[in-house]
Amino acid sequence: MDVRTALLEAAMTAFAEAGTRGATTRRIAEAAGVNEVTLFRHFRTKHELIRAALERFVERLERQPLPDRPADPRAELLQWARAHYRMLHRHRALIRKVMSEREEYPAHCAVGLRASTAIAADLTAYLARLRRDGLAAPDGWDERAAASMLLGALFSDAMGRDTMPERYSYSQREAVERYVDLLVRAIAARPRARRRERGSTPS
Repeated sequence: MDVRTALLEAAMTAFAEAGTRGATTRRIAEAAGVNEVTLFRHFRTKHELIRAALERFVERLERQPLPDRPADPRAELLQWARAHYRMLHRHRALIRKVMSEREEYPAHCAVGLRASTAIAADLTAYLARLRRDGLAAPDGWDERAAASMLLGALFSDAMGRDTMPERYSYSQREAVERYVDLLVRAIAARPRARRRERGSTPS
């Protein structure tokens, strides 16, 4: 691992654990195995380093794809939602720190916002494809609101389950399934009808 990468990873860990104020350049440099002089050769300020670390994190974040041609909305949404929930839960300390510093360090929050905006756009576009392909109700719902509903439920659970356990009497796996089922019922989503093989007759 080169020095720059080591500094970026150390900064990300320090920020997730202690926030911007607690992620001192000394702490980051020591974790990266270098001195502060070396750190400042690569980054002019601590804030530049933390922002670069957040940028790298967002760029490397894996987004679960949704099919261009939907076939089974419930199964596809469930697979997507479980992957998204795992990502949120795995990085909840980092996400909480970014959100808690929104007013003091808006640039840090802006980096995270780009990732959440892209994820919301993916889900919204998929729901629009369900409507287009006749796999959901043609009217009576809005794909942006529907996407926000599912994303909000997943986010609230992933961020709040360990701090408010009394609110969650069901497991994480069961929770994701419940949230997806609520959405599927709300938009009347259904699987794509299977084509009959040529020459076959209906039973």
